[in-house]
Amino acid sequence: MSATPAPTEPLVDAPVQHGAGAHTDGDWANRKVPVQTRSERFASTDPAAFPEVTGREVDWKLSPVPRLRPLIDGPLDGSPYAYLARETTGAAVEWVSPQHELVGRAGTPEDKASANAWSSVDNVLMVTVDGEEPSSITIGRSGLDKAPRAGHTVVHAKPNSRGLVILQNSGDATLVENVEIVVDEGAHLTVVTVQEWNDDAIHLASHFARIGRDAVLKHFVISLGGSIVRINPSAHLAEQGADGDLNGVYFADAGQHLEQQVYVNHDAPNTKSRVNYKGALQGEGARTVWIGDVLIGRTAPGTDSYEQNRNLVLSEGTRADSIPNLEIETGDILGAGHASATGRFDDEHLFYLESRGIPEEEARRIVVLGFLSEIVQRIGDPALQERLIETIEAELAGGAEARSVATGAVHPAYVDSQPGSGATPVHAAGGVQHPAEGGEAGANA
Repeated sequence: MSATPAPTEPLVDAPVQHGAGAHTDGDWANRKVPVQTRSERFASTDPAAFPEVTGREVDWKLSPVPRLRPLIDGPLDGSPYAYLARETTGAAVEWVSPQHELVGRAGTPEDKASANAWSSVDNVLMVTVDGEEPSSITIGRSGLDKAPRAGHTVVHAKPNSRGLVILQNSGDATLVENVEIVVDEGAHLTVVTVQEWNDDAIHLASHFARIGRDAVLKHFVISLGGSIVRINPSAHLAEQGADGDLNGVYFADAGQHLEQQVYVNHDAPNTKSRVNYKGALQGEGARTVWIGDVLIGRTAPGTDSYEQNRNLVLSEGTRADSIPNLEIETGDILGAGHASATGRFDDEHLFYLESRGIPEEEARRIVVLGFLSEIVQRIGDPALQERLIETIEAELAGGAEARSVATGAVHPAYVDSQPGSGATPVHAAGGVQHPAEGGEAGANA
């Protein structure tokens, strides 16, 4: 006996428990996943390949994007500019075509401003170091005016060469540029970029370095002048035994924005890197940004790496962002670490100095110079080191004068020794002047 089927009824959706249904924004299978590894960032020489910069991107979110817009996506003057370079044995400077074989050897732009500069230049400035005896060359730029401009420089150290290249920047500028550094096998190269621009200058730069087998690169970023200065160095330790030593000193005054985004890519066995950046901030609205990314890849056993950033806050109303990042893809390393610190004067240090008869402003000067000069003195060019110390002292004198005006106090002249020694006053609030002798004591204290 067959059963008579029950009459069918329209199906009714069962009630869904709250939270168990699909969210309208939860289509993860078809959504873009954010870049998780520093080496996976998109790179291109074509600015049109980059999306519009909104200021929310990871590499732009700490930068004043509205003020940088003309350099990010505006038209740029890419014609050759005037520079000053003294002829030096073992080093040469010349303009070459953007199609030169070394252009693009060290890296590829990872942001739209860098790509805009890359595609806009008519010529590339080539600096070649080829002497096995140490040589030094300074390339000075001071007449770039205020029109948006693009630049591209390649520094090439040939095998087993020794050299120091100083890129000296001053005057007016609205500049975005790329600097490529190619260090061939066994070469030892030092590159120093000094930013002493006028107060309203804007400078964006991407530095790309490729370090070959058993080669050494010492890289220094010295940012003291300009309204907005953003220098982003990256070092690719591409072959066995490569050594990268990346350093920076910056001093931000009221309203200045000084930024560095550093990237070190260990991509070969037995490579070594050290990153050491130090900065000081004084004045309302002084802002610094430091981001340090270190990647130790699967192909880099035996890596030895360490990065650190220190910031010294000298007054109220400043802001220092410091973000170290370390990615390790292999367990076979000698060592890796990072550190970051931002703080005010150590009251104990000041008390110690003042208790020995040193005025407060002179004590501040000694502490700050001791803090920053540790990196400056490693450059290896005594004349440049002395001039940079003078510039830092002038910055400190300006801050001391501003504090004196704010408090109504009389600001005494700086001296290089304790009261009663008979030493000549050498650093008054109004400027910098050197005595006949003994002027190095404060800088080395």
